[in-house]
Amino acid sequence: MTSVWRRQLRRISPFLFILPGALLFGTVILLACVETVYISFHDWDGMGAMRWIGFGNYAELIADPQFYVSLKNNLIWLALFMLAPPLGLALALLVNQQIAGMRIVKSLFFMPLVLASVTVGLVFGWVYDPNFGLLALIVQAFGGEPPALLSDENTVTYAIVLAGLWPQVAFCMVLFLAGLNNLSSDLIGAGRVDGARGLAMFRHVVLPQLTQVSFIALAVSVIGALRSFDMIAVMTAGGPFGSSTVLAYQMYEQSIFSYRFGYGAAIATVLFVIMAAFITWYLLMMNRMERRG
Repeated sequence: MTSVWRRQLRRISPFLFILPGALLFGTVILLACVETVYISFHDWDGMGAMRWIGFGNYAELIADPQFYVSLKNNLIWLALFMLAPPLGLALALLVNQQIAGMRIVKSLFFMPLVLASVTVGLVFGWVYDPNFGLLALIVQAFGGEPPALLSDENTVTYAIVLAGLWPQVAFCMVLFLAGLNNLSSDLIGAGRVDGARGLAMFRHVVLPQLTQVSFIALAVSVIGALRSFDMIAVMTAGGPFGSSTVLAYQMYEQSIFSYRFGYGAAIATVLFVIMAAFITWYLLMMNRMERRG
């Protein structure tokens, strides 16, 4: 009887360990997602009774010019964040060299990763200040007029994305450093025997072994671009005139400041659909890679 109980316990023990996390995930994530979609079909100020309006919020969203500004800014974030994986790989190759003093250089590149996004936003807000910021001092040293990047509708989004790229590149660098440290010495040795050197070695031997790491860096960069919020809130609060707003910040602004939780939920649902489409594609690609491997 004891042996039967032990076998049964051994079978169910993995599920018992998974159960608390699954319950938490189902309650906090899945239930919240379903509730958000439900709220998006209502007119609700967050306190009173909800009024069913069907697709009214989505119809208003399609006709809202600010929605397209936010969507365009999200696409700008997404396009520029695609620079993070190749830049991270380049830095990883640089700091992975056995050169004296490289540990100090590696620490300097690693530093933005341990800083909070709010801190990075505050630092770059000072750097961009047209009166006494670091950028202004450099431009004035060359006799130029300091630009007000965060006050210009045409440059504000690019300036914030540049600030967001700093820690993102550092994160990708760490991922690629881990990948470089796990390279197969046998494959590298075989490549050297076949005469592979420099770029040929990197292209045909090193890079194929970093495929999975590259996909992880790509996924993290895409998700980071789509959920961009905190640096916008700290640096511009969506200004000037809503020109730096993204979908996540517009959702927050409509829900918290305008008391339009139904409209904010509709924006959140659109953002969720975009992220779900990417995650589905990502999982399919990873599954295909594992089958080939």
